[in-house]
Amino acid sequence: MSNLTGSCLCGAVQYEIANPLRFAHNCHCTMCRKAKGAAFATWAYVEYRDFRWIHGSELLGEYRSSPDVRRTFCKVCGSTLQYIADQAFPDAFGLALGTVNGDPGCKPMRHVMVGSKAPWFVIADHLPQSVEAAPSE
Repeated sequence: MSNLTGSCLCGAVQYEIANPLRFAHNCHCTMCRKAKGAAFATWAYVEYRDFRWIHGSELLGEYRSSPDVRRTFCKVCGSTLQYIADQAFPDAFGLALGTVNGDPGCKPMRHVMVGSKAPWFVIADHLPQSVEAAPSE
């Protein structure tokens, strides 16, 4: 495994990743906003084969936010960790980029679901925007 590691806020749940994260994006959908308590959630995709829980996996909680999506979180501190959409991405999942320790090696490449963004938030950068989900690239 690589030196790319991460954890929840309290450190009870920890992970490591073998290969670089991919396709980082800021999601403005209502569910991501509510799950994070912020204007958007920033996710990066990691393949299951490159990911390993190194501590606290028994402290993971899971919430099914829609029929096809599960979100994991730390049962101790409540930190959001994963966005899992098995039907859409059977080999990968979205990792909450803010849980990575240090430089994750990638930056958000677009804003998605801006059609449902918070009305009080102004997107002030020049990243591409998608009204709905990102186009497959």
